[in-house]
Amino acid sequence: MIMKTMTKKNKMYLAGEWVHREKTLPVNDPQDNRLIATVPAASAADMIYAIEQAKEGFRICSEMPVHERIAVLHRAADWINEKREAYAITIASEGSKTIKEARKEVRRCVETLRISAEEARRLNGETISFDQMPGSENRLGYYYRFPIGIIGAITPFNDPLNLVAHKVGPAIAAGNAIIVKPATVTPLSALMLADAFDHAGLPAKILSVITGNAGEIGDVLVTHPDVRMISFTGGLATGKAIMQKAGLKKMSMELGSNSPVIVLNDANFDDAVESCVSGAFWAAGQNCLGVQRIYVQDGVYDAFVSGFVERTKKYKTGAKQSEQTDMGPMISEKEAKRVEQWVREAVERGASLLCGGNRNGAFYEPTVMTNVPEDCRIVKEEVFGPVVSIFKVTGLEEAIEKSNRVDYGLQAGIFSRDIDKVFRAVRKLDVGGVMVNDSSDYRIDAMPFGGVKGSGIGREGVKFALLEMTEPKVVCFRLTP
Repeated sequence: MIMKTMTKKNKMYLAGEWVHREKTLPVNDPQDNRLIATVPAASAADMIYAIEQAKEGFRICSEMPVHERIAVLHRAADWINEKREAYAITIASEGSKTIKEARKEVRRCVETLRISAEEARRLNGETISFDQMPGSENRLGYYYRFPIGIIGAITPFNDPLNLVAHKVGPAIAAGNAIIVKPATVTPLSALMLADAFDHAGLPAKILSVITGNAGEIGDVLVTHPDVRMISFTGGLATGKAIMQKAGLKKMSMELGSNSPVIVLNDANFDDAVESCVSGAFWAAGQNCLGVQRIYVQDGVYDAFVSGFVERTKKYKTGAKQSEQTDMGPMISEKEAKRVEQWVREAVERGASLLCGGNRNGAFYEPTVMTNVPEDCRIVKEEVFGPVVSIFKVTGLEEAIEKSNRVDYGLQAGIFSRDIDKVFRAVRKLDVGGVMVNDSSDYRIDAMPFGGVKGSGIGREGVKFALLEMTEPKVVCFRLTP
């Protein structure tokens, strides 16, 4: 039912108005490439119009009392929660997630908006002791944070609802206007988020969700001087290109990862296996936090590999809407073929394929490899697919050194009961987050989220996105003697 509704509407949200365009783009289910909807293919003129309208939208939002922004965010969250199954069906239709994974994303989206509402009331400044400097004894003052202006948000396919909410929620909470360019292959979830804010009474011009080809509208959004910040989640190459084009504006970039997990001899063995299997194959491995490399100490290596493969073989791959399915297809057959090629390259160079390795259209089996040469692409680059490489190490120092070899540094995991070793890993792992006795893919929406090196700049997580989307203004009073 929801797909029929979306197909009939096939509109985008342009400065508070739902509009058609003669030129459209197809939205296909990656499971069978079936057409499920069309959306407008916006023009450069549409994007320019959205930016012009967002100038007024910024004024409106920045002048809204905080309690009104809070109320809008809560009403949008309520709307999504009431229709959560329809949102989940949409996520599981246009993207790669199973219905069970999609339901979790909807719950997280509701939480993200509610946290945004709560953090709006906590956007505080501080008093400043100006009399700390000789000659300033008759001065006092403070700073407060003010919204930055128009924010351009470019979002990926793998979390097509919640990662949009992670940009829209904080932007509105802070008093900004925001223009979203969702992933071309998964625009429906972002449009449904806009629908929630429309029903929540968000004033027009504050939010736009513009669908279309990146080449047609992306550069306009990125380079326009009135857009004061770009918040981008996606690939490293695209992130670099955006930074080169954007000019003088704030940037928040989450650019993916190649996440390592370390398993030491004293780890809770069964828990490590279960956590790492889930962390590796959630959303068909198309998760920037997904477990890609596992470094296992030699004392438990053989048993870990055996247990990991046994658990992986129980993973059920199939129809996304089935309650019994653990893993669906990748986002496209093209991406599945890329992963297939990377695995083949590794095997040809001596890697051992322990399970998986087969492709059927966009489906690629959960795959486990050992003895992978460390200069293979599947070790050095972000695979963004359901493939795990397991390596034997003699101890913690070797595991840390090898974990840090790649150009990414988003999150890592370590399994150990030795608190000294855990803290050594926390200090030395070159990443933005270390999950202890958990896989690298653990995240809650309130924590600071982001990485180092090729994994990006800045932090998301609602409170921290709010800080990125505001600036401090200092106020100083010189008192009359």
